[in-house]
Amino acid sequence: MDSRQEPLRAQIIACDAGGTMTDTIIVDAQGRFSIGKASTTPHDQSIGYIESLADGFGNWGIDFGDRAAALLGSVDAIVYAGTAMLNALITGTGSRVGVIVRRGDEDVFIHQRVSQSWLGLSYADTLHHAAHHYPPPLVPRRLVHGVSGRIDCLGKEVIPLAEQEIRQAVEALLDEGVESIAVCLLFSYINPAHELALAGIARDVMRAKGREVPVHLSCKLAPISREQGRLNTVWLHAAAVDTGRKQYEAIERSLHQRGYRNPLQVVLSHGGVANIRYSRLHESAFSGPIGGLLGARFMARELGIDNWICADMGGTSFDVGLIRGQEPLIEREVTITRRIFNMPTLMMETITAGMGLYVTVDPVTQRITLGPESAGADPGPVCYDKGNETPTVMDCALITGLINPHNYLGGKVRLNVDKALRMLEEKCARSLNVDPCYIAEGVLRLIASQMKEQLRTTLSIRGLSPVDYHVLAYGGAGPLLLALYTEGLPFKGVATVPWAAGFSAFGAATVDLMHRYEKSVGIVIPHGAGDDWKSRMGEAINAAWDELESQARDDFLDEGLEVDAVAFKPIAFVRYGAQMEDLEIRSPIRRIGSASDLDRLLEAFERQYEQTYAGVAKHERAGFEIFDLGIEASIPKVKPRLRRRAPASPQPVASAVKGQRRIHFDGHWQEATIYDMDALVPGNEVVGPAVIEAATTTCFLPIGRKLRMDELAVMWLE
Repeated sequence: MDSRQEPLRAQIIACDAGGTMTDTIIVDAQGRFSIGKASTTPHDQSIGYIESLADGFGNWGIDFGDRAAALLGSVDAIVYAGTAMLNALITGTGSRVGVIVRRGDEDVFIHQRVSQSWLGLSYADTLHHAAHHYPPPLVPRRLVHGVSGRIDCLGKEVIPLAEQEIRQAVEALLDEGVESIAVCLLFSYINPAHELALAGIARDVMRAKGREVPVHLSCKLAPISREQGRLNTVWLHAAAVDTGRKQYEAIERSLHQRGYRNPLQVVLSHGGVANIRYSRLHESAFSGPIGGLLGARFMARELGIDNWICADMGGTSFDVGLIRGQEPLIEREVTITRRIFNMPTLMMETITAGMGLYVTVDPVTQRITLGPESAGADPGPVCYDKGNETPTVMDCALITGLINPHNYLGGKVRLNVDKALRMLEEKCARSLNVDPCYIAEGVLRLIASQMKEQLRTTLSIRGLSPVDYHVLAYGGAGPLLLALYTEGLPFKGVATVPWAAGFSAFGAATVDLMHRYEKSVGIVIPHGAGDDWKSRMGEAINAAWDELESQARDDFLDEGLEVDAVAFKPIAFVRYGAQMEDLEIRSPIRRIGSASDLDRLLEAFERQYEQTYAGVAKHERAGFEIFDLGIEASIPKVKPRLRRRAPASPQPVASAVKGQRRIHFDGHWQEATIYDMDALVPGNEVVGPAVIEAATTTCFLPIGRKLRMDELAVMWLE
């Protein structure tokens, strides 16, 4: 990154709107980039986005307000990842949804799925069964109607639809004032005939009543098994998509008013990117933390390193994800607000461990407590001087000297050190009768220990070891405590980047336009199955892949994209017979043309199974089952490039040294050398104690630790 040179032409812009800050990365035609930051504006995210965009251009010395049309008119792609749809889900501010299910399933939101009574509970709560409770129903019982009719597990109609019941249900829901209707009937993922017929009848009723609302079908949005997750997903789409799309459209309008000519693109939860007019836009609900994993995948390929554990620390949370074999892990189901959704999502585990967490003293135990509440962007930490008087983790970092009060966000925000120290003294140190600087350092060590444990747990619960993984730290606060939360764990390497604060936005810029589709099927290949049976199963697999590819082409056309450029990657979810879990297998062949082609797919599964578990766990005599198939459909788009530069001297140039500052660490005040992160070049080495500052992030090196910058400007902690 070179923030001192004006770009030749802004080519890609990507944005990550988090709960506290909105980060924007601007990439020029030479691959150089600048990062802009601004406070997130939840009520209208376009405001924070434009402020962040202006800040990014400002770092290049460009006045965005005067030159917006010229700057944005030549941009090829703008990608956005945000929380608009997720906020609608969490706050319950989405559309009022009515639901139609099979008769007998009207209480589905009340009895839910057993595992949902455990989801989201702390370890202590899981030990006490009496404390378990279901989350409140997504939809009130009076807005859920059942209709007679049944498709069986083979896709055959065994009970015809009761048209009159459908008419009565739709009329009742319209009278209740619903703004959309979600439909989820049994086995519609195998045979959608009943759901399609119900939608037609519903539209007739609406025309007769003179009021039309959208009808959302599970066979279109989530044609996969696991009924509760499928119904939740359709509800999510019906409730939140309109709210989310309005936020996206507001951002797009702001950009178009300033000269941008192309559609706004959004990051999807499975790592793809789509136009904001994408028909399954609910897949963008969980896009916020995804960008960092996409950036880590890009870095894994650039560096030629297969396995990474990704650590993203921001204002509210600490997110941990995995890259294995240069690909992020994907979960078939995602949990949001203690509910399960059938929505493929890049695996990300989150704990409450951000710089904005409140620091308090438990009145009973007299111990320091972090969070779970956060100061967020408004009012923010005490040092923001915007009304908050409860100290936060960031205030502690400021008090100990790790953060420069005059260089926060490049000096755009001046931090009040005296007030932060005074509030920590009044609210914490006085009741414990200890020095506030002692508490401040203890808070940093406490949160670092929680983060270290999360890294260890993410690997150990999957039977993985730190010795096989590198750490990549990012997020505005990711590099700050990197030396602390990786200490003592035997990772192969520990790295961060100068653009850590905008890394999630950077990741959003590194991916193609990509959609992912899945469909449940019933493919069984017994042990010793003959060629005729394998050929029949191959035909069924091909038919499902054909259907999904057709849907992908239709979606790309609806988004105004060129379908001739689409590349397809078929996927099969394979397991041994009678097992409960499957593995996602990228098919080595485009279609199954013979029994030997199917054998190649199964061999790919067995190789991956052996790598995931162990060769001794293979169980070929149980046969094979494929209950879900999928495809990835992608169209290439422009991406950022990292420049490789020849290493310079290990000694940084004199202009990179900003001076000395007292920091409180290891229980006492000591002098640390302050470095300008933007002035470091490949080959440079920095030895602790040191603080390496940029406008948007800070990296702390304790005594005995060293940082080296490689030819791609990646900073390695040694």
